[in-house]
Amino acid sequence: MDLFLKCEKYTLARDSKEKGIYPYFHALESRQDTEVMMEGKRRIMLGSNNYLGLTTHPQVVSAGAAALERYGTGCSGSRFLNGTLQMHLELEEALAVFLRKQAALTFSTGFQSNLGIISALVGRKDYVICDRENHASIYDACKLSYGTMVRFLHNDMADLEKTLVKIPEDAGKLIVVDGVYSMSGDIANLPEIVRLAKAYGARVMVDDAHGLGVLGEGGRGTASHFGLENEVDIYMGTFSKSLASLGGYMAGEEYVIDYVRHNSRPFIFSASITPVSCAVALEALRYLQDHPEIVSRLADISRYAREGFQKRGIRAIQSETPIIPLYTYEFENTLVCAKAIFDAGVYVNPVLPPATPANECLLRTSYMATHTEALLDEAMDIIAAIIKDRSHAQEHA
Repeated sequence: MDLFLKCEKYTLARDSKEKGIYPYFHALESRQDTEVMMEGKRRIMLGSNNYLGLTTHPQVVSAGAAALERYGTGCSGSRFLNGTLQMHLELEEALAVFLRKQAALTFSTGFQSNLGIISALVGRKDYVICDRENHASIYDACKLSYGTMVRFLHNDMADLEKTLVKIPEDAGKLIVVDGVYSMSGDIANLPEIVRLAKAYGARVMVDDAHGLGVLGEGGRGTASHFGLENEVDIYMGTFSKSLASLGGYMAGEEYVIDYVRHNSRPFIFSASITPVSCAVALEALRYLQDHPEIVSRLADISRYAREGFQKRGIRAIQSETPIIPLYTYEFENTLVCAKAIFDAGVYVNPVLPPATPANECLLRTSYMATHTEALLDEAMDIIAAIIKDRSHAQEHA
């Protein structure tokens, strides 16, 4: 059989393009900000993970420009060999201090962070226990490890306990959850997860990619939000969201970090993050430390958007985070709505199967601390009008 036959038979993208509702790869022509130029037109950006709005902050941009001038464009090697800058060590120390852990380690991307952590720690006869809605990088990390992956129903603590009961007592066990789930915006039930982990001798790892800068004291994340910083064994996170850069990290006890540093193939055999990425993440972290009020502003603007959709009669998933998904249900209806909203000047992200169950498709909106109420009112008016018009059209079809 021809290896490429599957490619030839894959027509979903081509079919969507022919219908004029293909939603992906829209090209930005400006900075990532609350308003962007995209394909020649102003769009209000409600589809970014730039939660603190720091991608355009002069202090952060200047730090990146200075690093480019001082260190050049890249490190040209792995951290293991020639690719460690003094600044990488400064960033790791700053992360550990901020997150109140003994040590931290940086990776080239967030995706690679999960690959590197889980594949290093989970060996033969070990188990990874995953929430079904965990990020794709966690699933791929489990495949890369030599351990056994088992899943429990999303945020279902009774099902988590049923899963833990079946695992041999003498097996190594790592419970891995997202702190904030990227599509729904809901928060992991960490208090119960920690309780069950203690009861069944498991360690706990939280992917806090969407929690850092969003939840907790000064934006320290999901564990801080619940007062469980000392109970979560490993934090994982990214620089590409609140910290306005590119890369990822883990934080935990020194001996665990040291083990991963010397045994993680994705870490050892990858080039280090660029000087610019490192400098930007470090400066954004310093800004977050110096301006904890930005986290409160993000919560306020997210609440304003959530209440705004409710007033406009648009059903949204309720949460405490800046991720607000709007129900559009059917696959094609979601794409049609996303296209109409885009054409009207607002960018949102359609969420489709397998990221959602069939007929539970969503439009994912997300918010920045730098959004204004006036800008959100403009965007919400557009979104509400289109969703309602589409709903009425379907009712009379």
